[in-house]
Amino acid sequence: MAASTKAVALFKRTLALSPPRGPGQRCSSSPLPLPGGRRRGGSRLLLQGAPPGACPASPRFQQPVSPLLCPQDALSDGLQTCYRYLNQTSRSFAAVIQALDGELRNAVCIFYLVLRALDTVEDDMTINLETKVPMLHDFHSYLYQPDWRYMESKEKDKQVLEDFPTISLEFRNLAKVYRDVIADICHKMGAGMAEFLEKKVDTQHEWDKYCHYVAGLVGIGLSRLFSASELEDLIVGQDTELANSMGLFLQKTNIIRDYLEDQLEGREFWPREVWSRYAKKLSDLAKPENIDVAVQCMNELITNALHHIPDVLTYLSRLKNQSVFNFCAIPQVMAIATLAACYNNKQVFRGLVKIRKGQAVTLMMDATNIQAVKAIMYQYVEEIYRKVPNTDPSSNKTQQIIVSIRTMSLPNGVEVSRNHYSPIYLSCAMLLAALSWQYLSAMSKASEEYVQASEN
Repeated sequence: MAASTKAVALFKRTLALSPPRGPGQRCSSSPLPLPGGRRRGGSRLLLQGAPPGACPASPRFQQPVSPLLCPQDALSDGLQTCYRYLNQTSRSFAAVIQALDGELRNAVCIFYLVLRALDTVEDDMTINLETKVPMLHDFHSYLYQPDWRYMESKEKDKQVLEDFPTISLEFRNLAKVYRDVIADICHKMGAGMAEFLEKKVDTQHEWDKYCHYVAGLVGIGLSRLFSASELEDLIVGQDTELANSMGLFLQKTNIIRDYLEDQLEGREFWPREVWSRYAKKLSDLAKPENIDVAVQCMNELITNALHHIPDVLTYLSRLKNQSVFNFCAIPQVMAIATLAACYNNKQVFRGLVKIRKGQAVTLMMDATNIQAVKAIMYQYVEEIYRKVPNTDPSSNKTQQIIVSIRTMSLPNGVEVSRNHYSPIYLSCAMLLAALSWQYLSAMSKASEEYVQASEN
């Protein structure tokens, strides 16, 4: 697709998100940039990850057939309602959907709404456990019950439960290959959520297990949808270990970054096996007198998360569709940039650590092919390497995994340039930067207000 067409498509979809046609009616769109919201609980992390950037497609990727946007009236009433709910519950994810080609868009939209409904049940503290646990276990079966709905939720996203018949109808209208994936992931995630309702994360194995339930399964489900759409090879959906690592890397990054926010809201996701070596209680790490050991604890967890990067790079190297690559790659480069900002940084225990707005825009524009992503990974692990204190208990392990990532990122020892932009692309990039800056400013303001409110 020409860069000029992409710029026009980007601008149009930024003003009004227009959902795609139904299955079989293929029409394409270029990526829309806007990073997602913060992680709460349940399945929300991965599904609100940073979306693709608006950038020229790499020559190695398959390109969509048509550059035309899909009109709103091409959708059934039910699908229009689903996209409205998608836009209401996560505007950033509604934007991400527009970057996916063909019928995959509708499948991912329904996948998101089903998991959002499941997550709303898990998050609703007004539902007693006697009711909630069976609901979580049985939720996948509600997809095949045309009249099932739940009218007693007090959560802000309750509309996805109150009008679940519309969502389940559009689920049943999907091709069987998509239905099977969505129902299976919903079943497994519901069981995992029920398991961790009253269970804290003790061991590192349980940390991996929790992250698998709330994010790894999302990565596995998306990968299976990619393969089912035939936009990607079967191996992408079959290799669940790599897909799981994609989700775990994102989830662990957010858990590490959000330590203080989770403490303020009474949530604990850091594994006891790790933090108990540094403090008697997890909350003690926020005390000023414990800042040095708190940073050491965090560095150990970051080192744990870095071990997923080789799987991430292998996974991304298998992708051949540009829209799918962008969809998957941008959250991963945002994650490594976040870990680099957090590593050995005392600010994690004092306030919000975030990527600079210009830095986020650059990452969204750059991560369009595997070589560029490898170069980005190399850049940020080198940044971490330079900050590793000799006195840190995890320093040797941190340096060892970074050496492995360095070798995998640049096997020939030559860094790949990330900047080869044409004039028309730079014009598109300027528009992207302006839109992204506006969005990120709003997100930053909201986050700062939230932290201030919590402190008061």
